[in-house]
Amino acid sequence: MSEIPAVSREWHLVRRPQGWPVAEDFALREVPVSAEPAPGRILVRNLHMSVDPYMRGRMNDVKSYIPPFQLDQPMDGGAVGEVVASADERFAVGDHVLHGLGWREYAELDAKHATKVDGALAPLSTYLGVLGMPGLTAYAGLFEVASFKEGDAVFVSGAAGAVGGLVGQFAKIKGASRVIGSAGSDEKVTLLTEKYGFDAAFNYKNGPVGEQLRESAPEGIDVYFDNVGGDHLEAAISSLNVNGRATLCGAIAHYNDTEAAPGPRNLMQVIGKRLRLQGILVNDHAGLQPQFVQDVAGWLRSGELRYDETVVEGVENATSAFLGMLRGENTGKMIVSFTG
Repeated sequence: MSEIPAVSREWHLVRRPQGWPVAEDFALREVPVSAEPAPGRILVRNLHMSVDPYMRGRMNDVKSYIPPFQLDQPMDGGAVGEVVASADERFAVGDHVLHGLGWREYAELDAKHATKVDGALAPLSTYLGVLGMPGLTAYAGLFEVASFKEGDAVFVSGAAGAVGGLVGQFAKIKGASRVIGSAGSDEKVTLLTEKYGFDAAFNYKNGPVGEQLRESAPEGIDVYFDNVGGDHLEAAISSLNVNGRATLCGAIAHYNDTEAAPGPRNLMQVIGKRLRLQGILVNDHAGLQPQFVQDVAGWLRSGELRYDETVVEGVENATSAFLGMLRGENTGKMIVSFTG
């Protein structure tokens, strides 16, 4: 264990973005570190932190399901680290924990908000990805929200991202008749079909999404997992079969819009086809956690499930990693590591 420094670096939001965030919206600042946490609290040296699409919404000062980031205060998000000082009997120095105070090198927090994780069972970074919030989102969104059943044809947008790649593989493992994915590069399309086992995939930049989806799923789809919104959602509504279901997880195509985006032009089809479109917030599905961990850990051990991480080194590069994730530069989960 390294010596505890006198100061730690952490990222603050200093200006609310207008449209796409830029470097000037953030500041990396030094803050004091106390080596003696108060009773019931622990000090954690962060090893890995997560950057996720939902964080863009928290940069806006609007009412939502999660409070916005405050100006001139540290941002937060998922992180995994090592306990370096403890004033709580549940945690010992050297324990590895998952917690919610990312975007900083050292985090001092109430011990009740930390969860022990075992690096011997899986790499620590996976608790931010395939075994973490993105994995549970994919699992709950497919099996509980979309009511997936064996034989369903499934379309996933943003399929090379942290959630989408898992959705498609979960569907294949559980007997989907066909899995189709969209991604933003030819390299990612190849990844989906050759590594993740999708039956078909297309680059949405190569032509209209609706046309490419119809070519990939000529008999239609039964389930759509939406990470993108916009033209992808409209195309999926057109391709969904009667009694089809859509899980609305994200709309990254619109996160940086400065004006309200138009809705799908074909919503009337929802009525005639008796479609179900339902949003997902992963915190609503915490009860699935034990089954999720059991299933996914087993699929990882058997080799049925594959995953990727895009790792950026250094806290000083965290905002660059976040912006890169919004631009789709990641394959799989985008992780910022402080292990160097």
